[in-house]
Amino acid sequence: MSRALLSGALLLLAGCGEQKSAESGEAEPKVQTPQKQAASVPIGKGFDFYVLSLSWSPTWCGNNDGDGSSQQCAAGKNHGFIVHGLWPQNQRGFPEFCRSRDPDRVPEALGRALFDLIPSMGLIGHQWRKHGSCSGLGQKDYFAVLRAARQRIRIPAGFEQVRAERRLTSAEIERTIIASNPGLKPTGISVSCDGVDLQDVRICLTKDLAFTGCPEVERKACRRNDITLPPAR
Repeated sequence: MSRALLSGALLLLAGCGEQKSAESGEAEPKVQTPQKQAASVPIGKGFDFYVLSLSWSPTWCGNNDGDGSSQQCAAGKNHGFIVHGLWPQNQRGFPEFCRSRDPDRVPEALGRALFDLIPSMGLIGHQWRKHGSCSGLGQKDYFAVLRAARQRIRIPAGFEQVRAERRLTSAEIERTIIASNPGLKPTGISVSCDGVDLQDVRICLTKDLAFTGCPEVERKACRRNDITLPPAR
């Protein structure tokens, strides 16, 4: 058989195979494509990595707003972990209160859009002035990165609705959060205390929000074996 006839026969057989597959209703093999990467975030400058601070709101409210007069502490809000801040950090120390082209004041519209994460205009403004101004980003980009950082973290169900006081060790808190966040290592998370109460959990992230180690932050962690979690209200 000539080369031309052989090629034609092969093409005919391929066509018949495709037709048979279509008639039989069998699904065509699908080409596997890589999963899409996570949406990129604005990249800051002038520091080494971020620390995402997740504050245990009942502790702060109990010490600072026992009457529940603020947006954060009002009865029925049931806040557990809230974002305290996203802090530009260096391997040693951290910058603070940097000069920025953006004003010190955070516009009301921008701030209130963050209330699902940080339910306090006062805290939002303070975080921008002390920390966000050192990110090398403008206000909108900095708070966009802050939101993306919070979305990067999964809060374990046991910490979402705490109706009664709980007592845990710092190691138990860390292990529970690590188990819910693949890729997070013990060297990239620390627990802080306010007396015997949980103050916040700090998680270290690269500028593009990958988990990273942070020895200096981790060394300052609370090592108590009896940390109290006051209940949300």
